[in-house]
Amino acid sequence: MRTHQKLCLSLLASTSTLLISSNLLAAPVVLELDYDIPVQQNQVAFVPFAGDSVLSPIILNDLSKTELKVTNKDLPQQPHSSSELSGTLPVWQSMGIPYLVVGNTRSNRGKIVTDYEVVDVKSGRVIEGKQTLTADNNKESLRYAGHVIADKVYELITGTPGDFSGRIAYIEEVGTGKDKVSRLKVMDADGENAKTITEVAGSIFSPSWSPDGNRIAYSVQRDKSYPVIYVQNVSGGGASALTPFKGSNLSPSFSPDGSKILFSSSFEGSADIYEMNASGGKPRRITNWPSSEVQPSYAPDGKSFVFVSDRAGFNKPQIYRYEFGSGRTTKVSSSGYATSPQFSSDGSQIAFLSGRSAAIMNSSGAVTTNLGNTGIDEAPSFSPNGKRVVYASTQGGKGILTIKSLNGGESFGKSGQGTIRSPVWSSSPK
Repeated sequence: MRTHQKLCLSLLASTSTLLISSNLLAAPVVLELDYDIPVQQNQVAFVPFAGDSVLSPIILNDLSKTELKVTNKDLPQQPHSSSELSGTLPVWQSMGIPYLVVGNTRSNRGKIVTDYEVVDVKSGRVIEGKQTLTADNNKESLRYAGHVIADKVYELITGTPGDFSGRIAYIEEVGTGKDKVSRLKVMDADGENAKTITEVAGSIFSPSWSPDGNRIAYSVQRDKSYPVIYVQNVSGGGASALTPFKGSNLSPSFSPDGSKILFSSSFEGSADIYEMNASGGKPRRITNWPSSEVQPSYAPDGKSFVFVSDRAGFNKPQIYRYEFGSGRTTKVSSSGYATSPQFSSDGSQIAFLSGRSAAIMNSSGAVTTNLGNTGIDEAPSFSPNGKRVVYASTQGGKGILTIKSLNGGESFGKSGQGTIRSPVWSSSPK
């Protein structure tokens, strides 16, 4: 049995070289190719890279969490470059697996250099040519390099950038009352490599990533004090207080260019939405309704933001959108109780809390996905490419972070100490 597939493949000239610290340069020219392949559950054959024991398991694990069906089992040979396929391509074609990933690592002046290729098995063509990535020879850099390669392999096959090199920030709480200790933690998108960024006696609320993935804004409430918003570099250094104002300062959101922050504050009375420079300064009040307005979140284009208001009545919060250009406000949500909105990276979807269920709606307010009751009334957060979400829940008294695919990939959970709250996914660090 054969099936007809149309694949959009990005074609670039020959070899593209990628360093960990560099940005992708040229935009691909997209061509449509039609061809037939045998029906095959696995879509990608992955051959562990020659000379490597660190990168390959990370890449294989990352890709296995997506909708791509990846295998490294029962392969007819173990090639490490496309040149080794000469004469054996028909064997691979007979397997019916459309894509083959091969590569090798080598040491060069203390760095680890990885060459890898994604082969279109039907034609034998290497998609976008040989890829090269250079990383420092330490555990942290090599782990990140594995995620970057997985991102690129996913993009070469699907046309959509992967979301493995972004990181997930979340709050871990232990103890209660005066004995509560809260930690802001950051982990890799595969649930590994968790690190504590800051620890406080009290509560941490609503972490938010800067667009470049290098800073986090969050609120801290210590005993008998108002919540204050801080900004901190993820790679180290102290946190700087952004809102030394009396009142509840909560829910920071970075603008798409990272220069400004939206937040809610009650320092002038009831809670309203304010905007200020991310480096500090005087805030500008944007909303001025008699009701409470909280939880602002910029749209990806920076031209508007969504927020929550109880103007419809007590315990009837709804999500609204404010447009900077016109100053117009419109109601977005259509359910009876809607809070904690956050856009997907393309602006087409909004993750939110619908009643007691984590849910997703389109930009018109229609619910498209209901993820169910998580037990702690929290909304999900989108991955950078919008194909997955992360959300917190409780299971058997344990805090759980769940990373769920929205398009048929594998979902998985990660447990932690105490209660886990407010996970949010960064873009890939620049």
